[in-house]
Amino acid sequence: MLTQEQVDFYREHGYLVVADVLRPDELEEAHAIVDDFVEQSRHVSEQSGHFDLEPDHTPENPKVRRLSAPASYHPFFGGLMRDSRILDLLTPLIGPDIRAQGDKLNMKPADGGSPVEWHQDFAHYPHTNDDLCAVGIALDDATQENGCMMVVPGSHRGPILDHHQDGYFIGAISPERDEIDLSSAVPLAMKAGSLSIHHSRTLHGSALNRSGMSRRLLLYQYAAVDAWPLGGVGNWDSFNANILRGAPTYDFRLVSMTARTRMPAGARSGGGIYELQKPLQEKVFAAG
Repeated sequence: MLTQEQVDFYREHGYLVVADVLRPDELEEAHAIVDDFVEQSRHVSEQSGHFDLEPDHTPENPKVRRLSAPASYHPFFGGLMRDSRILDLLTPLIGPDIRAQGDKLNMKPADGGSPVEWHQDFAHYPHTNDDLCAVGIALDDATQENGCMMVVPGSHRGPILDHHQDGYFIGAISPERDEIDLSSAVPLAMKAGSLSIHHSRTLHGSALNRSGMSRRLLLYQYAAVDAWPLGGVGNWDSFNANILRGAPTYDFRLVSMTARTRMPAGARSGGGIYELQKPLQEKVFAAG
């Protein structure tokens, strides 16, 4: 469980780092599973629902940007998403009733792993309230050199920013247009086996990996059970099957806030955040 000091820090700053959550043997197992996924990608030559490939990916030198929904592909990751060590940390932050919102594994390969430009998760999946967060489990040591996540402290208490360009949702903000001061951004450097938690409205991104070491970050997204997606719940049974703690409810909690819809979608809207942000004119990390 978190201490009251940690809870207060999260409330104030919109993020938190918790050290040494995974055991060494769990890290070793995770590495073996991920290595097998990368080996499978040798036979993939274009983006797919599971593999998001780096531009220089080849069968001889496979490079994966992201594995989508790893919890659906391997029981180790599915079990970890439901692990009480993680859910216990979330209870004082988003409440005791918790729904799995999604999962991915951002790979950030050595020597050029792709950046993710500044954005707020909430803009990508707006809900009736903002009791949502993402947990990032470091499978490698995360450093500034290999492109660890960076966050702007306190940004979750500010507005939900515009993630559009030329009238289309592009999944990233324009710091210059919106007069966003990024000088206060802090790196979430952490040792392998540690995890970060960030609020769905916290402004964050990550730079290019300029090191010779990979930076694999397993991301789980969670929501309070009474936070319902504004885009609709889809299949009712599937929606409720994602509840990890608590019971289904017909009552959603509605909080007053202002945010832009993620429509209209651009031509790259179905390709994940990397393809979505590709046309971005004001790239912060890619130019650095």
